[in-house]
Amino acid sequence: MSAPPPPKRENLLLNLICNIAVPTIVLTKFSSDKWLGPQWGILVALAFPFAYGVYDLIQRKKTNLFSIVGICSVLLTGGLNQLKADVFWFAVKEAAIPTLFGVAVVVSGRTKRPLVRELLWNEQVIDTARVDAVLTERNQHAEFERLLARATNELAFSFLFSAVLNYGLARYLLTSPPGTPEFNDQLGRMNLLSWPVIVLPYMAVTMWVLWRLLTGFTRLTGLQLEEIFHSTKTPDKPTDEPRQP
Repeated sequence: MSAPPPPKRENLLLNLICNIAVPTIVLTKFSSDKWLGPQWGILVALAFPFAYGVYDLIQRKKTNLFSIVGICSVLLTGGLNQLKADVFWFAVKEAAIPTLFGVAVVVSGRTKRPLVRELLWNEQVIDTARVDAVLTERNQHAEFERLLARATNELAFSFLFSAVLNYGLARYLLTSPPGTPEFNDQLGRMNLLSWPVIVLPYMAVTMWVLWRLLTGFTRLTGLQLEEIFHSTKTPDKPTDEPRQP
């Protein structure tokens, strides 16, 4: 029986266009009364990341916590805007999403399927079967579990770090009342600045956690990094020519 095909990779360019570029342009350039107006402006801007989230779930046929929470985040932003809630609650919402991720990471670490395994112990990248076999041979499974526990706490810290940055950026930029062109413009700038101010530091911390995890693998197994990852070499094709005696 042939192995199931790997899931489709996410289209990073389409992700950036739908989640960053188009919403930012709509919020900052087309939310004035001359164009869409503040209410339609934010609805059109939020429609793109929402549609992309639904499309990605259908296209890759892979339901995951991050995609679902991303869609819910868009809906919350639209709901708070329709209610014309105080800007404080927008900042709370921005901080609540990564905080919930951090709590979920910690809680899942006490279950049989910790999130750190889903995020950092990826079977499509790491040769998990080989690493697991070597851990069994060297009797290092207990130390491996402690390594995953440390990675769980460090990953949770990265989410909490992102929550603080999210809240600070929202409180700094969002000063106008919702339902106004000025608020939409500030929301668009926050959407644009979230990458250099929030996403890049979060990715740096996550990469540091991953690097510590990989160096832990090499220490426990004695394997080199290239042996831990799946080989990209294609197997030699069999030949029909008879072997020489």
